[in-house]
Amino acid sequence: MKNKNMTALVSCFARSYHSKNNEVKIFDDYFAEKILSEDEYNSISSNMTNGINYFNPNFKGTNEEALRWIVDNQLSPSPLGRSTYTEKMLQNAIMIGAKQYLIFASGYDTYAYRQNNYNSDFQIFEIDQFFMIDDKINRINKLDIKIPNINYIKCDFTDKNWEKEITSNNNYDMNKISFCGVLGISYYLSRDDFKEMMKKISIIIPYGSTLVFDYPSISNSEQTIKQEELAKESNEEMKAKYSYNDIEDILSDNDFLIYEHLTPNEITDQYFKEYNNANPNNQMKAFDDVNYCLAVKKK
Repeated sequence: MKNKNMTALVSCFARSYHSKNNEVKIFDDYFAEKILSEDEYNSISSNMTNGINYFNPNFKGTNEEALRWIVDNQLSPSPLGRSTYTEKMLQNAIMIGAKQYLIFASGYDTYAYRQNNYNSDFQIFEIDQFFMIDDKINRINKLDIKIPNINYIKCDFTDKNWEKEITSNNNYDMNKISFCGVLGISYYLSRDDFKEMMKKISIIIPYGSTLVFDYPSISNSEQTIKQEELAKESNEEMKAKYSYNDIEDILSDNDFLIYEHLTPNEITDQYFKEYNNANPNNQMKAFDDVNYCLAVKKK
């Protein structure tokens, strides 16, 4: 699509739906609702509800119950889990000196717009494709919101020298400790492009900086197969999967040391438990084949 990324829109919808419809939240993205138009929100709701037979052929219930089932089982686990994990790790990084937050493939991320106190010493960089950044800026401008410490950077991660778009930004400092969020990207890059991305990130950030990302493991659960089919229909085909050893090797080759690695069961236990206790009839769990990784740039 020329001006919209359906995966990013659906992720924004899932975060908004979860925030609006739950008292106990895995991740409270109250700003996501403002990013989407009413027509977009209603259209995604309708399309998902109409697809219940695809997601769950044996489902019986109302349209609202169908939408809830799809959101909790197919749409929300990844964006909610990885967002809450990343922002908790970000806060830890800020406390020990991080001065820059690089959001790779930022999409409709709302971190910058949920901050009550803007710190000019802490710079936020939203990095994504040209059409995504243009669309994001247009949506924010309509809301008449001014964020003094946000920087929008347009680049394509498959281009040869995409990192220069970051380093040429006047507010970016290669010597400042940085926190890098690389969420939902490893799926859509080839293995070679993902390796190259890790290499270039390592080059532009100093020792002590942090990297958080999610990645698909080498397995084929029914849940994963459906996600791959949906991505393909949106012209966003998933291209690679990795073992833990693959990830360890890629990071080590680029001067990163794994600090924390979470499996699906660990993610569910640490970040979904409180929500599940409050919602016994609408349980949620992390995707079967997605792991989280926190790595630190070493000397």
